[in-house]
Amino acid sequence: MNDEVTERSAPRPPSALEALIPVVMLVGLIFFGIILYGGDMVAGPIQVALIFCAIVAGLIGVKNGQAMEDMGKAAVNAISMAIGAIFILLSVGALIGTWNMSGTVATMVHWGIQFLDPNWFYLAAAIVCGGIALGIGSAWTVIGTMGVALIAIGAAIGVDPLITAGAVISGSYFGDQISPLSETTNLAPAVTGTNLYTHIKAMLPATIISVIIALGLYAVLGMTADAVPTFDLSRGLEAIESVYSVGVLTLIPLLIVILMAIKRVPPTITILSGALAGGIVAVILQPDVVLTFVDDPELAAPLAMFKGVWSAMATGFVSDTGMPGLDAIVSGGGMEGMLSTVWLIISALAFGGIMEYTGSLARLIEPFVRRAKTAKSMVATAGITAIGVNMVAADQYLAIVLSGRMFKQRFAQMSIAPQTLSKQIEESATITSPLIPWNSCGAYVSATLGIATLSYLPFCFFNLITPVVAFVFALMGWQVERVEPEEEPPGMPEEARMYGIGDQPTEPVTPNVEPAE
Repeated sequence: MNDEVTERSAPRPPSALEALIPVVMLVGLIFFGIILYGGDMVAGPIQVALIFCAIVAGLIGVKNGQAMEDMGKAAVNAISMAIGAIFILLSVGALIGTWNMSGTVATMVHWGIQFLDPNWFYLAAAIVCGGIALGIGSAWTVIGTMGVALIAIGAAIGVDPLITAGAVISGSYFGDQISPLSETTNLAPAVTGTNLYTHIKAMLPATIISVIIALGLYAVLGMTADAVPTFDLSRGLEAIESVYSVGVLTLIPLLIVILMAIKRVPPTITILSGALAGGIVAVILQPDVVLTFVDDPELAAPLAMFKGVWSAMATGFVSDTGMPGLDAIVSGGGMEGMLSTVWLIISALAFGGIMEYTGSLARLIEPFVRRAKTAKSMVATAGITAIGVNMVAADQYLAIVLSGRMFKQRFAQMSIAPQTLSKQIEESATITSPLIPWNSCGAYVSATLGIATLSYLPFCFFNLITPVVAFVFALMGWQVERVEPEEEPPGMPEEARMYGIGDQPTEPVTPNVEPAE
């Protein structure tokens, strides 16, 4: 009996082949699924693939002595990390529904048609989103509010929605990355043991180079663009004015979201408050729109108003301006529309949680870490690891934490300053997260903007350029800062406690697996 307990408490580590099997299988299923389903792959097939690969990873764990119950708990624990993100996603669905009904989006489209030049639209979108994200520290909030409006405006004036999405994402992640209010910008130095502002300062060279190149590309694409409006813009303006009460008051929900975000109110509460504000504005300023949407003459007006707001938050809003092109722009939203994305996040994190718990994730990374003998190669390897974990574990926070824990002690042993590690991790993990379809960030952005991840990916210039610049810096030995050999890296800052990692070990560990020989 004791022998059984001992054996169960010390399961065997996976071999390199065993660790690779679930990943290769996932890549193969995704490739095959794209051939069969194309852009509809994320609407269900990829979720099935992730669940199937999670089962395969679990079976390999069972073969190596892991308890099925423990792996199930690991999957649940991984999913629990994304509960906050899931509620944000559902809240954004509700916000889009009520903002479409309240005239908030219609007003921004109305003004955008009149005042935004299509030739400068991409550049303006990136700058506006970057400025707001820098101020509030949340790329997700900016994408879920201004991003949605800019996609609608861009569709109206006839610019490319894929480039618009790329500009929105690039600007939002630029502002998020260097904002001292950003969660990831606080998390990376907390994990690696450096100061927040030292971390931001270390990121500035690569960030500035990347954003200048990205803005230049958006300017060139805008000046060479041939915008073709979705509908007759003059008639569109008249249709908006005939259906909606357009004015500054309809932007109150947007103002509420920005102010609450600046005050550091939790994102879910901020976005839900914006959604409720949109419902109130709709009832007060757009009563005819709400009653037409409900289309139930037997209900008393107050009940119909209540039902309209409730329905817009739950299942989305459907506009009826008489212009199909305009209606397509100011319709949509609802929590219901986000459910397939929630399914995707849950499936991906379950797979990543099992891969981490069984030691497969560490086993895949270990050969690269072992071969890094110089400071340059170690910094580059940390970046590669962050991107790899981002893809397998499907969450930017997990990528930051695992990579930081795995390399912190190794960087200290090589006398590399901790801000070099925090910078490399964030410029690799945070920035690439919206480019991976099954990552929580990629799934969120795709669902919010209504554009497939692989479709907007080529135009996320800042997100694509930043990791390249970071790796060039690493391989050239630039910004590989040193500390004195006898100097210990700074202790874990206070910010770490809010993420529950203050007492985590610095070595990459998998408590339930003995180290491979």
